[in-house]
Amino acid sequence: MLTKDHHCLESIIEAADRIIEYTSGFNSADDFNNDYRNFDATMMNFVVIGEMADKISDDFKKDHNNIEWIKIKGFRNIVAHDYFGIDAEEVWQIIKSKIPNLKSEIQILLD
Repeated sequence: MLTKDHHCLESIIEAADRIIEYTSGFNSADDFNNDYRNFDATMMNFVVIGEMADKISDDFKKDHNNIEWIKIKGFRNIVAHDYFGIDAEEVWQIIKSKIPNLKSEIQILLD
């Protein structure tokens, strides 16, 4: 039987996969930012990642503190509450440097 934490981890992987898919055709933050549909879809998946991270049990997060749970939730809050103040270059850097690592770390936990 799957636990709530397991379900949340799977949802994070799914959202990370979507972010990677939605941004794969772009070469720069500016190109990505100018494609409103993919930009908006990507931002929604950052919200999903943050929501799922928040729903994971505190015990699980303590046991796996190598993942930056607080920063993940904090970025979700920025996306949700300051959407029009988001810096596309910062988002681009997160997509390129943090999302693949997060996906790998979560996949290890699921395997």
